Amino acid sequence: MAKVYISAALPKSANAALQKAGVDFEAYTGSGLITESDLQTHLAHTEVLITALSTPVTAATLAKAPHLKLIANYGAGFNNIDVTAAKAQGVLVTNTPKVSTTSTAEVTVALILAVLHRVTEGDRLMRGAGFAGWAPTFFLGHELAGKTVGIIGMGQIGQAVAKRVHAFDAKILYTQRHQLTSATEQTLGATFTDQATLLRESDIVTLHLPLVPATHHLLDAQAMATMKPTAYLINAARGPLIDETALLQQLQAHKLAGAALDVYEAEPHVSSGLKALDNVVLTPHIGNATVEARDAMAKIVTDNTLAILAGKQPEYIVNA
Repeated sequence: MAKVYISAALPKSANAALQKAGVDFEAYTGSGLITESDLQTHLAHTEVLITALSTPVTAATLAKAPHLKLIANYGAGFNNIDVTAAKAQGVLVTNTPKVSTTSTAEVTVALILAVLHRVTEGDRLMRGAGFAGWAPTFFLGHELAGKTVGIIGMGQIGQAVAKRVHAFDAKILYTQRHQLTSATEQTLGATFTDQATLLRESDIVTLHLPLVPATHHLLDAQAMATMKPTAYLINAARGPLIDETALLQQLQAHKLAGAALDVYEAEPHVSSGLKALDNVVLTPHIGNATVEARDAMAKIVTDNTLAILAGKQPEYIVNA
């Protein structure tokens, strides 16, 4: 049996790196996502699992992998893995942070502009009935300039979003556990505040924080009820940060102006209610879906694989 198992199709650069290093590996070639039973079968003698964010690695699966040393997760997140069970079993878990920052920040700004300027709604119109011609009050949207953008979570991605939004002459509020330095705040044009104030005063709210028990349904019905009825909600982080049922109700009741989502609570499922709304932009989890980001992620997982096989410490361990 191979020492390394890849549970999802990765960029060709990943396989090429392993082949160049002479590593014995197998890769999943089925259609759709790998099943838990199939994954368990392949882990019986495997030392390293390279897996995608979409593949759950449960305690039950780990129990079937007695020789496993490393789970190299292909993604900045790692909520698909039972990291506690992995640690108890002596299995290291790594992720691929930092390299997704630029792409995710760009997608976030794209979502903001798309929902404000009704870009996808206009695209659907032009592919269907079309329009009668330019008119002074036809298909009006909103400018980002002058708006207040509230960023919940001001880590690397949040700061990258702030940098880009600042260039659009928007006002920026942010909240997180620790305030940034005054120099960084000045560079980004960002003001620290509490979450309640941010939700109450922002025209656009965008989420950039990990999914942990404390952040599950961070924006629930009660939180969203404090937002302006003219506000927009953006999520390119993790789907369960938002109570989607409550979001749909807010949108249907016209208590929010719109939303733009790249991630979903029960991903890949998207509710038919959200699909039916013209003021909702939906994209298929493309936050880091660029050639540049995905190749950089592939390099991290293969470098970490080669390190553990050589008896060295991998980078970006999340359960040390």
